[in-house]
Amino acid sequence: MATVSMRIDEALISAARTAAKAECRTVQGQVEFWAKVGRAALDNPDLPASFIAESLIGLAEPRADSAPFVPRSHINAVKA
Repeated sequence: MATVSMRIDEALISAARTAAKAECRTVQGQVEFWAKVGRAALDNPDLPASFIAESLIGLAEPRADSAPFVPRSHINAVKA
């Protein structure tokens, strides 16, 4: 992947550094994640940013680690 140098406000980098530690990302990865969430939020103004962020995280997970979706109605029908 090609890289580009950018000037970014130190306050934003500091916030990204803090968030990156909590999310086990690099500072660059955190800024990229925020950019993806922001772009998706602008493209989908009806969706909450938290939903967009969780969706992007889910899409990044390896398929082997994911569990199939089971609707609650199906779970309740099996228990009954």
